[in-house]
Amino acid sequence: MMSKPIGRLAAFFGLAALIALPAWSAEFIVEPVTVPVMKSVFGQVQSRDLIPARARIGGTIVEITVEEGDQVETGAVIARVVDDKLALSIDALDARMKAVSAQLDNAGVNLDRAEQLFARGTIAKSRLDELQTQVDVLTNEASAIEADRAVIVQQMSEGDVTAPESGRVLAVPLTEGSVVLPGETVARIAGGGYFLRLLLPERHAAGISEGDDVLVGQRGLTAQSTAAAELKGRLAKVYPEIENGRVVADVEVEGLGDFFVGERTLVSIPIGERTIIAVPPEAVTTRHGVDYVTILTDAAPTEVSVVPGQTHRTDAGPRVEILTGLKPGDTIVLP
Repeated sequence: MMSKPIGRLAAFFGLAALIALPAWSAEFIVEPVTVPVMKSVFGQVQSRDLIPARARIGGTIVEITVEEGDQVETGAVIARVVDDKLALSIDALDARMKAVSAQLDNAGVNLDRAEQLFARGTIAKSRLDELQTQVDVLTNEASAIEADRAVIVQQMSEGDVTAPESGRVLAVPLTEGSVVLPGETVARIAGGGYFLRLLLPERHAAGISEGDDVLVGQRGLTAQSTAAAELKGRLAKVYPEIENGRVVADVEVEGLGDFFVGERTLVSIPIGERTIIAVPPEAVTTRHGVDYVTILTDAAPTEVSVVPGQTHRTDAGPRVEILTGLKPGDTIVLP
């Protein structure tokens, strides 16, 4: 009969052997997977519209209500231009209107008197027509003065420089007290949203197409910014003309409002496809700096050393590329 200490020792080693055996949950058959070939390039943030807010009249800037970086809405007043000559012109027209009004009143009195005399047969019809013409001329002159005054009033109202489109103020090249001419730029506004402008080498022209998905790195020109990309974009437009050996393409990305206009960031764009062998990340284990994958053979599960590559995103989930150690058709045992 086995002694109790020896029996307990055997039971302990048996339990340890059971604990050491790995638990397998599923099997994975290795098959070739097609993944895109990504290339990292720099993309520059640009606005769809870069519109200058121009002065409509000449004069002196007496007020500027915005500065660089401000967000403005369409029609918002961003500056005010005053031309002192317009106020003087208004005064001159008002004085002329008073003179013409006095002449018109006098001409009206003379016309009434002439009509009474003509009814009595005292004056000729030609004299009555002459006085009527004088009244008509003064009336038309008063109307012309009112029209001229309305034009100047409109010009004075156009001294308000308004934002032509909603957006962000990029530059205000003038200051209060500056003298401007009609059509001169008071501020530059970036509006219409933002996009990324890419310049790709000419050799990649045939490998890109509109509609491709791209990855946009975080702010900062580092390799980790693309690896930890959080923004996804779409290749919206590929320009048909190659400039200086570069293909110009635009990428639409949501959430570029936090970037500066002109800021550069890393963008990963697909330029082709290749076939790889990839396995789920949990299939790879590392011991003492060596990576292993357990494959199912006729005898028993066997560990083989592999050389993993980068991790790819697929429709089935993340997959680790295996450079050497596996072949299509191998059955992987997943823990």
